[in-house]
Amino acid sequence: MPGGQPGQGGQPELPTLDPFKGVPDRRYHLTADELLKPLLEPGSGGLLRWRRQASNAPIVAVENAYITGRLDLRGADLDCLFRFENCRFEYPPDVREAKILGLVFRRCWLPGLKARNLRSRNDVRLIRCVVQVLPDSGEDETAVQRGDTRERGVPDAAINLTDAVVEGSVVLTRTEVDYPQGRAIQADRLIIAGALLAYRMRAEGEVRLPGMRTGGNVNFSGARLNNRDGFALDGNGAHIGGSLLCEVDNYGATSSRRPFSARGVLHLPSIRVNGDIVLRAAELQSEQRGRIVVEAWKSSDPYVDPWPALVGDRWQVDGNVELSDGLAATGTLRMINGRIGGTLRLARARITVPRGTVEPFYDRALHLDGSQINGDLEATGLSIPSGQLRMADVTVRGNMLAGRTELSHAKRDVVSARRMKVGGNFHLHGATIEGTLRLQGIEVGGSVYLYGTDVTKPAVRNKTSFSVDLRTVRVGRDISLTGAGKQQPFHAEGGVNMDGASSGRRIDFTGAVLGASNKHAIALDASDVSADEFLLNFGKAATGRIVLRHAHCQTLEDNTEFWDADGGIELEDFRYDVLKRPIDMKDDAAVADRIRRLRTAMAGYRPGPYDQLAAMLRNSGNEEHASTVLFKKQEYRYEALAAGYRVLGPGVRLWSWLQRWMVGYGYRPVRALAWLIMLLAAGSIYFGTATDSCTSDPVRYMVSGPRCAVDQQETGLEWNPVLYTADLLVPIVDFGNKGRWYMHDLDKWVSNGFTAMGWILATTVAAGAGRMIRRES
Repeated sequence: MPGGQPGQGGQPELPTLDPFKGVPDRRYHLTADELLKPLLEPGSGGLLRWRRQASNAPIVAVENAYITGRLDLRGADLDCLFRFENCRFEYPPDVREAKILGLVFRRCWLPGLKARNLRSRNDVRLIRCVVQVLPDSGEDETAVQRGDTRERGVPDAAINLTDAVVEGSVVLTRTEVDYPQGRAIQADRLIIAGALLAYRMRAEGEVRLPGMRTGGNVNFSGARLNNRDGFALDGNGAHIGGSLLCEVDNYGATSSRRPFSARGVLHLPSIRVNGDIVLRAAELQSEQRGRIVVEAWKSSDPYVDPWPALVGDRWQVDGNVELSDGLAATGTLRMINGRIGGTLRLARARITVPRGTVEPFYDRALHLDGSQINGDLEATGLSIPSGQLRMADVTVRGNMLAGRTELSHAKRDVVSARRMKVGGNFHLHGATIEGTLRLQGIEVGGSVYLYGTDVTKPAVRNKTSFSVDLRTVRVGRDISLTGAGKQQPFHAEGGVNMDGASSGRRIDFTGAVLGASNKHAIALDASDVSADEFLLNFGKAATGRIVLRHAHCQTLEDNTEFWDADGGIELEDFRYDVLKRPIDMKDDAAVADRIRRLRTAMAGYRPGPYDQLAAMLRNSGNEEHASTVLFKKQEYRYEALAAGYRVLGPGVRLWSWLQRWMVGYGYRPVRALAWLIMLLAAGSIYFGTATDSCTSDPVRYMVSGPRCAVDQQETGLEWNPVLYTADLLVPIVDFGNKGRWYMHDLDKWVSNGFTAMGWILATTVAAGAGRMIRRES
């Protein structure tokens, strides 16, 4: 029934109708009754009882016509396909509860479409159409319910496909639906055997598809959805048999490429997608700090995101989720408790949220709590100018790949991934981060790589203020906080907290530059850390204190910059088995240098680090150097004691000096023998060469050779200066000499001096021997 064919009498063909330029002249008018008259059953009296068609189904085709009156196909059961091209309608076509072969509108203008409960055995198409609800149209029963006629549960939409069943596909390519006061499309529980194709569709008002079921793809590529005060697209609980595609439409010339854009919330919770969700290069924007579109979000719950750009809570996607390649979102990307069978890609995406000023701040840029990703989480080149990336309790069975990211949330947690589990590697390399990187309690099957990452402006808390929080992490292989070349070191302005962390292989700080917050002044807290190997080769001396209490490794490698930390190093119960660069048995300078480093790094005397160094050297077979370390330990111990005893300090220092020079605190026993021989020789020479004046007076003294005896009974003893000196030097054993010879004047003082020296030598030897016995036990 073409409206542009030549009329009777050879009238010229009418020009092609442009349905978008308003009401055409009468030459194009076609009444709905005239259109439907051939389909009425004869004798029906106009009661719209429809004639069932023959098996060779006809096509009702209308072109270049202005359809006046009501095109009422409600409840019809027709084996025909309706196709309208270049047509304009006075009233919304009504196909509610109808059963037809198909419905096609191409380049048509419609004031609405009422298709609730429609059954179509083929496609329903609106291609390059305009559906525009005019104000004050006088329509008392349309797809649109105005404020004075709205009923509870009655849809308010320009296109109403609620509960419709389409055995083909629904095509909305390049169609414009304009109803900003209500819903542009209402398609609750719509069932489509094929696909929903809406390439470059433009919708002013909400596109509502909750509970929809499709056998194929849902494709909004190049579409523009605008509902700034609410949901741009609501697909709550939808089940998509193919993929959900909201990306760039590349059809045509390169200059005509058009990305998908949505101004309003993409509300897609609880959806099930058998394929992928693709929003590559999409433009998403929700009004920030504006009207909250869901009453449930008006809550004091700190984990609510009241102004999201995308809501994907509890969704189940069998394939990949692509939020990448130039995606620009203003508002939170919220996907909590979701299940993704493939990879979640955020590569080269940009997410912006305004910074909150009052707690709870509600400024999360990406919210993935509780989600499970069976592939990788790829965020290479992700940019978040302001906002938090929150991934608590997320499970990634593949790798976490986030190289060259730019994340900014100064003075707050920019990444919060507590208890995250990664089956492969955790890469956050070459990143620029402002805020705290909080990875507390994460479990990684492979390695954690933060090389070349710059972390500044950390959050300041009363207890922990660090740029990187790796407390209690469990890593199967390496934790690498190293430089990416000489020009790009790992830098943590507020330091690193690794308290309780464990690594199956290596913890590497090669080239790292660590600072500390002014509040706690700790550049590295590695208390209770365990690994096979520590590589503590810092690029610069740490600005702050390094804490290694109760840490343990098999192999240790360090450098001068590590030991030069300006806040010192806490090494209590820090245990290591070997040095990666072992000390040669003849390299006394290396041992002396290591002892100096220990003394310089520790604030005050601590015995444990010296014992650990000595044990390591002894286990390596380097017993002499181990004794050297313990010797210096005792020297520093007495210095500390002397500093603590103000009155007795000089006595302690004297006792230390005597032990050091006589027996080397028990670690130099040869010194005792040398002292004994030296004193024995000196005494023997003195007493052997000196003359005794008492021998000139035999009347008063009992002379026995060159010396005088004490009593008459001892005058038969032969004088021997060597034995006499030995008897003086051995304070406990009496060889029968020191009490039998008469000494007076200077000889008496000399003999008493040798006795005192003997006692000093004996006590120092006993103290050293006891210390050696305790060490061996």
